[in-house]
Amino acid sequence: MEVKKINFLQNYSSILLLLGGIIIGSIFGLVFGEKVLVIKPLGDIFLNLLFTAIIPLIFFTIGSSIANLEKTEKLGKLFVIMILVFLATILISALVMIFAVYLFPIHQDIAITKVAFENVDSGSAGDQIAKLLTANDFFELLSRKSMLALIVFSFLIGFATLQSGEKGTAFKSFLDSGNEVMKQLLNIIMKFAPIGLGAYFAYQVGIFGPQLFGVYAKPMAVYYTACIFYFFTFFSLYAIIAGGKRAFNVFWSNNITPSLTAIGTCSSIATIPANLDAAQKMGIPSHVRNLVIPLGAPLHKDGSSMSSILKITFLFAMFGKDFTEPSTILLALGITVIVSIVEGGIPNGGYIGEVLAITVYGFPMEQALPVAMILGTLVDPIATLLNANGDVISSMLVSRFSEKTKW
Repeated sequence: MEVKKINFLQNYSSILLLLGGIIIGSIFGLVFGEKVLVIKPLGDIFLNLLFTAIIPLIFFTIGSSIANLEKTEKLGKLFVIMILVFLATILISALVMIFAVYLFPIHQDIAITKVAFENVDSGSAGDQIAKLLTANDFFELLSRKSMLALIVFSFLIGFATLQSGEKGTAFKSFLDSGNEVMKQLLNIIMKFAPIGLGAYFAYQVGIFGPQLFGVYAKPMAVYYTACIFYFFTFFSLYAIIAGGKRAFNVFWSNNITPSLTAIGTCSSIATIPANLDAAQKMGIPSHVRNLVIPLGAPLHKDGSSMSSILKITFLFAMFGKDFTEPSTILLALGITVIVSIVEGGIPNGGYIGEVLAITVYGFPMEQALPVAMILGTLVDPIATLLNANGDVISSMLVSRFSEKTKW
């Protein structure tokens, strides 16, 4: 029992510290009111450190990941099916969340502040896409306002390194080394997150009052309800698609350990062994489970997809903007897919995805990012359950479509 307590504290230490900082900051805000403005610079320092680390972190992480792929055509078909399954489930989970926020609208009772958007140039749809995906000059890639362009550029650098073979070995080592250094830097910065977010929350509560707690309560209730519904309803549906009633029974009879492991560790990566063991018991072929589950841990995140939609709708409500435009929803779905991929390859990568969404929509970063980070912390446990558990059900679907597996 003592060991389990220690493991629980270790696995949830970062979340507990963040929540502790938020709670202490909230108490400070309630007690001292507007006097907490004196500690607001602590929050600003943390956010500024995070902003400066984001650009090189994304470049090295994505570039290194692509450069380290192995060239092989043997698993080509399986890989394509896996990607299609991942994309389908990510988009379905996002649509479920969109339906949930329309059914229980957040915008009816939230308006923290009215702040002007950062300038976003107007133009045709083609011009907007070009500006989102590319930059006029190299130095523009070094701005967080060109986040999507940087991601595209980093992917291209990674593929170019991969194609260079032995001649690109030195540059590949540079990418790998930079990747490790930037991961460690972000880990160091995140040590200050409880203080930074605590100071920010103290400022929010001190200025806007206790009603702020009610603002976060409804989105959390909507998110947890939607996730529980998606977990039982859609995972069951996926199992039936994978092999009817027998696959349904096989999945749920072997899914308890992976689910508890995901909740207990709060990590998709840490759940890989339990997922692989469950997949073996389910009768999923080894070459399928050994590809889908390890790759799914960083790349396939249904829970993150749903939280991304929640954060976007929350921010739209926060700044008094309409989320019902079809173009806005389509862009949100596109951002959700990118966030689900980016988040897994980077420690604390959810924050990078939040920066991307805020940048694309033109929200003021200094007001929007802390709110998105706090929401991300509050919904993380159940998001991890969907992220990790979704890899098992995806491996069943891939096995069905590629191997015609029957249970």
